[in-house]
Amino acid sequence: MYRYDEFDQTFVNERVAQFREQVARRLSGELSEDEFRPLRLMNGLYLQLHAYMLRVAIPYGVLSSRQLRQLAMIARRYDRGYGHFTTRQNIQFNWPKLADVPDILADLAEVEMHTIQTSGNSIRNVTADALAGVARDEIADPRIYAEIIRQWSTLHPEFSFLPRKFKIAVTGAAHDRAVIRAHDIGLRLHRNDEGEVGFEVLVGGGQGRTPILAETIRGFLPEQHLLSYLEAILRVYNQLGRRDNLFKARVKILVREVGAGAFAEMVEAEWQEIRVGALALPDDEVRRIADYFAPPTYRALDDGGSALAAALAAEPAFARWHKSNVTAHKRPGYAIATISLKPHGGIPGDATAAEMETVAELADRYSFGEIRVTHKQNLVLADVAQDDLHALWRALDEAGLATANAGLVSDIIACPGLDYCNLANARSIPVAQRIAERFRDPAREQAIGGVTVNISGCINACGHHHVANIGILGVDKKGKEYYQVTLGGAADENAAIGSIIGPAFDEEQIVGAVETVLDVYLAERRPDERFIDTYRRVGPRPFKEKLYAAA
Repeated sequence: MYRYDEFDQTFVNERVAQFREQVARRLSGELSEDEFRPLRLMNGLYLQLHAYMLRVAIPYGVLSSRQLRQLAMIARRYDRGYGHFTTRQNIQFNWPKLADVPDILADLAEVEMHTIQTSGNSIRNVTADALAGVARDEIADPRIYAEIIRQWSTLHPEFSFLPRKFKIAVTGAAHDRAVIRAHDIGLRLHRNDEGEVGFEVLVGGGQGRTPILAETIRGFLPEQHLLSYLEAILRVYNQLGRRDNLFKARVKILVREVGAGAFAEMVEAEWQEIRVGALALPDDEVRRIADYFAPPTYRALDDGGSALAAALAAEPAFARWHKSNVTAHKRPGYAIATISLKPHGGIPGDATAAEMETVAELADRYSFGEIRVTHKQNLVLADVAQDDLHALWRALDEAGLATANAGLVSDIIACPGLDYCNLANARSIPVAQRIAERFRDPAREQAIGGVTVNISGCINACGHHHVANIGILGVDKKGKEYYQVTLGGAADENAAIGSIIGPAFDEEQIVGAVETVLDVYLAERRPDERFIDTYRRVGPRPFKEKLYAAA
């Protein structure tokens, strides 16, 4: 993983000292809350419903065991003993005291972490495929380019105060595990006919009150032009993006209004002015960054093994976990293990300090000391020897971290909702907990198979409900919480925005409504057909008829 150089460490340390002085001025009353607000947002500090919330950057979702232990310490010392992993591969602390925040930032700096550009109208944490570097279908490692983009974008003098927040995602495989079409800029690595690595560039995606999927504006961008082309996109947006209307300020609105073709022409014209010069990406710089992501020293192992086969046959619980939470690795004899942070009845994405310490220890023991954070709010050990999987599962089971539901109905993405957020209209967490409890029977959950269920507490769509197979949106009706259901969304390479299926359900009805949707799917599906495939084949009508039969 990337390690700070002298410049990085000095820069982060200086930011800590600067913010310490700003917090002191706020606490003394020298700064009002209105004056302090832009300063705290530049340091990832929000004022939510009940307290401050601090968002910590985890670039492209990669953590060392040392960093995870430090996050656990921060949760225990400064918060209420837990942290919340987010869909941007970050972690949030929901209860820090303002006076403690400078000390938290200093503790983060000790392990090469910070909160810079995790909020505000800036280029946010660049996200990537959580299986980067180990996935069998990968063309090139997206972490290399995500790190290059991070360095280019951090405190970029022209893009520190954009019309609105700006999000970039990178994937290195044909199968999209980074949701690139729901981002302001999505980059897909691929090779041209000559075998050269480059990028498909997609622009104008986003969720919120106007969900739009990004469109391709360049089919192949050579590697060396990555930064100059991104700079051209951001320049066009910075010049033309709306600043008079918060709801129309995102680049997706600009692309929709002028058209993807016209937007591409403007970008190309801007790019021609800057493509040659300081922004050209030299091969030696790419290689320098790539060296940070060199593969670990793998052992020579064979795929599978009799011991693993025997354990799978002997222990049904291990077999279920292996089926849902273990993914094929590109290296023979290794596997990718997902650690679900979605225990049935638990809060999606939350991890206690003790759980973080356990995962750090297991990463050291079984996965070269590295942990990945996924956009689905889970953790991944990316380099586990197959003959260690059973021991890993036993250790996870003892720690309460062996929930066998990755990719299944209870693997729910949920925003904090009305329990924490002052923008929310409805609670998300209790609904997610109740849905997970309803489907806690392992045989039933495995029989339903792969399906995505996401819930947002308001139209801002932090829970990514628009691109879920089953999306749930909390709405307010005369002071009462209701939940609108969308069906048919998808977040992969065949991305789609879900369609509203009908009137909203109240909080007593919504779990039953999700169950009804899945019952219709089970009745309609063909052998080995996923939920999304059944929905695309039969359409919304059978679901709608069952859901509103009693109305």
